[in-house]
Amino acid sequence: MKVLYNWLKEFADLAATPEDLRTRLSLSGTSIEALEHTPAGPLLDAELTSNRADCLGHYGIAREAAALYQVPLKPVTPRLHEVPEAASAATRVVIESPELCGRYTARVLRGVKVRPSPDWLRQRLEALGQTSINNVVDATNYAMIELGHALHAFDIDTLSEHRIVVRRARPGEKMRTLDGIQRTLTPDMCMIADASQAIAIAGVMGGTETEIRGSSRNVLLESAWFDPISIRRTSKTLGLRTEASMRFERGADIEMAELASRRCAELIRQLAGGELLQGVVDVYPGRADAPAIELTRKELLRVMGADVPDTVIEAILTALGFAPILSEAPRGTTESSTATWTCRRPSWRGDVNREIDLIEEVARLYGLDKFPSRLPAARLPAARLEYAEAEDRLRERLIGLGYREIITIPLVDELNDVVFRPESVTPARIANPLAEDASVMRSTGVVTMAATLEWNLNRGQRNVRLFEFGKTYRWDGTEPVETRVLTLGASGMAREKGITENERAYSFADLKGDLDQIGHSAGGISWSADGAPSWLHLAHGGTLSLTAAGKSAGTIGVAGQLARRVVERFKLRQDAFVAEIELDPICKGYGAARSALRYNPLSRYPAVERDFSLFLADGTPFSAVVGAIRELRISEVSAINAVDLFRGKHVPAGKYSLLVRVLFESHKGTLTEVQLSGFSSRIIATLEHKLGASLRA
Repeated sequence: MKVLYNWLKEFADLAATPEDLRTRLSLSGTSIEALEHTPAGPLLDAELTSNRADCLGHYGIAREAAALYQVPLKPVTPRLHEVPEAASAATRVVIESPELCGRYTARVLRGVKVRPSPDWLRQRLEALGQTSINNVVDATNYAMIELGHALHAFDIDTLSEHRIVVRRARPGEKMRTLDGIQRTLTPDMCMIADASQAIAIAGVMGGTETEIRGSSRNVLLESAWFDPISIRRTSKTLGLRTEASMRFERGADIEMAELASRRCAELIRQLAGGELLQGVVDVYPGRADAPAIELTRKELLRVMGADVPDTVIEAILTALGFAPILSEAPRGTTESSTATWTCRRPSWRGDVNREIDLIEEVARLYGLDKFPSRLPAARLPAARLEYAEAEDRLRERLIGLGYREIITIPLVDELNDVVFRPESVTPARIANPLAEDASVMRSTGVVTMAATLEWNLNRGQRNVRLFEFGKTYRWDGTEPVETRVLTLGASGMAREKGITENERAYSFADLKGDLDQIGHSAGGISWSADGAPSWLHLAHGGTLSLTAAGKSAGTIGVAGQLARRVVERFKLRQDAFVAEIELDPICKGYGAARSALRYNPLSRYPAVERDFSLFLADGTPFSAVVGAIRELRISEVSAINAVDLFRGKHVPAGKYSLLVRVLFESHKGTLTEVQLSGFSSRIIATLEHKLGASLRA
């Protein structure tokens, strides 16, 4: 909401500078994001919360400023010169859907001259981002910006039978709005119609058939109140957000409708001349008494922890329109904490419903800085989350490996989510998404990681390594199910070029090595190429299983290089690697692995290495070699490592060469050649039997 400082001064005698006003408003809850100077004077850019519909006009902001600086707020008193003919004789208004329209007022002007607006009006509108159209339409926009209530002007000569009917849209009904688009309407939409057809989408936008043109001479001026929920749904369904819909969907002031109509009629008479017919057609089926709300000093003391003088409380509430009445304390009671104020909620503050709301109003205008800072008494003992220690150590490990933590919003575009979503998973959809690209909860953390990699690469960060602790979501038929996951993403160089080092691109081996280090703290990770999703590269991807304390936790995640089609979809322009692991098994494995840790003294005797140069069938993983050797339960086997891998000349078709180095170590004595030969023979025999391996000549 953009606000002109000079316009505010027309309603309150403010002596404060624009800079001071900006500070005071921001501290009281009306955040002023920017202050700039325009030909129309200083301009304040206010960032309003959705509950403050009363501040969507200059008069509402002026009320806040007047209360802050304790100066009177000038009333809006339009002066109308009406001719004897009654407006009710020139038009008729019928509300067929009172649940959608709580009030509708209509005034009639005849003989107006439609022409360009004067410079002063155009200057103000343009400073606030409004395009000047003509003097009649500009008058409606001016009154809306001034008082915060949207209005609309119809060419009454184009209305069938000069009637206004407020009703629901008929099934399949269509109309062309002022932006030139033919729109299909649904029965849950509130329409303004004449005797034969729809002429405007209530609270959103008018139609081209009845717009004010240069040839228009007679005007019907609409000022109404529409149900906020209905307007919000209509605006969202049509993808049509306007200044009017923004105000109505937040809850416009129903009592302002008639005053805004008078003010706009006054402006049209000043700008376009003509005659204003006497009176107003005011159909008001939604009239209701304003509710009373009590404020007690006892509750204010409990919530804020400090006292506020009676005179200050009453001055603040009076300036904001709550008309407080102090109730007398019971006889024999002298404590000030028994004071009670009965307030009447003003029509423009539909967001104030409870005592705590009144306390907030008093506190923000009195000054939150005047209340002491204190913590409420703790009723429950504080305790760390179940896996806090495991996550902290895991985070430290990842940071040590060169990754940076990110936090992303789990609302994603379904078109992106479906790229990574397993067919068996039903997504958790948002019932009322705020945007099309945030319509579902992510079913995998990879979708947000891929988008984050894209964001960084598009901004020149070519070497990226990221991780995120988050959740994934799916729908089980009755409710959403959340799963905690760790997601990794990397692209670019694993090592950049230096004086003594050559650059090296990040590869699948780097990702696998990092995951192995993570899994080592939780008992160990095993890899399998089976079950890898289609969005991973066939040769550089697979699933992960966790083994903790000798027990397998099953498949806990996937990792690998993104397939070419996925890289092209996200426009990454370079290879990208991702991994996703379920956190709970890792954290449980971490606890089990730590409890199983035992101290082993270093051997006093020398260790011996033996190399086994093997031919293995393509597709045989190194983990299978390790598993086969470990199954022999040779206690002297201290470590098993893959040293070299070779494919090509002198290697039989369908096989590859792998150099495996086994470290033998004993705590009882120096190993003899006879013992080592026995161990080697058993290893070779079991590899030949279980894996079909053979020694290279």
